[in-house]
Amino acid sequence: MELCKFHTVAFVVILFCFPIAYGWGTDGHFIICRLAQPRLTKAAANAVSQLLPAYAQNDLGSVCSWADRVRFRYHWSAPLHFIDTPDNLCTYQYKRDCKDGDGIQDRCVAGAINNYTTQLLSYGKASSASQYNLTEALLFLSHFIGDIHQPLHVGFTSDRGANTIDIRWYNTKGVLHHVWDTNIIETAEKRFYDSDVEELIDALQKNITTVWSAQAKAWEACNKIACPDLYASEGIKAACDWAYKGVDENSVLEDDYFLSRRPVVNLRLAQGGVRLAATLNRIFG
Repeated sequence: MELCKFHTVAFVVILFCFPIAYGWGTDGHFIICRLAQPRLTKAAANAVSQLLPAYAQNDLGSVCSWADRVRFRYHWSAPLHFIDTPDNLCTYQYKRDCKDGDGIQDRCVAGAINNYTTQLLSYGKASSASQYNLTEALLFLSHFIGDIHQPLHVGFTSDRGANTIDIRWYNTKGVLHHVWDTNIIETAEKRFYDSDVEELIDALQKNITTVWSAQAKAWEACNKIACPDLYASEGIKAACDWAYKGVDENSVLEDDYFLSRRPVVNLRLAQGGVRLAATLNRIFG
């Protein structure tokens, strides 16, 4: 598969490229990886610790946005962050939708999750050292499981996942996609958590173990190692039911939109964290 082929680039140099947010913003990816890491089994935690670069200091969250930064160097990776679906159908089908702008099959976020899952399954095998860069595979997989839980990363083709829908977020001009990447999370942090992402993470962790505990067991379920098609189907439904709904070009989005959509964002962040952990636990045994 073409996704497996990339050039080796100095890893530390790439890390310090100027960051641009393309999926969840930096906080969104940080939250998902921070929710996931404490849920790892001993075997998975050991594997993750071995694969993380030393500068991460065993903190998966600290490198969870790496895949956005390397888009400057790994241009081939750009289509792997999202899925374009037919406008207004509000459905997802892998064979129909998982392709890049040139029509090359498997080049979408669901295909990328499948690919990097397969790579990581080679961990501990003698052939893996020369065939794959498993550190990069771990960072890509962790990031892409986050991306597929952002509803507008499984959005409509014509507006590029709402990247071309101009809106105003309170008094600030922007695009609808960015509202879901960043604005809802940052507004929630400022309004409810004293601008402290750690407080938001703690609140989500508590919900996962209390009010969402039964649901969290269902979120983990997967009859394969990874289940990106399920997550993508949920994503386009959330995009239609919540992200796109009631929004027109130049809409002004304020409290009505923020307060009604915030629970959806919280749910998708929690699901992303739980499922990332479950996937890594299945991969590493």
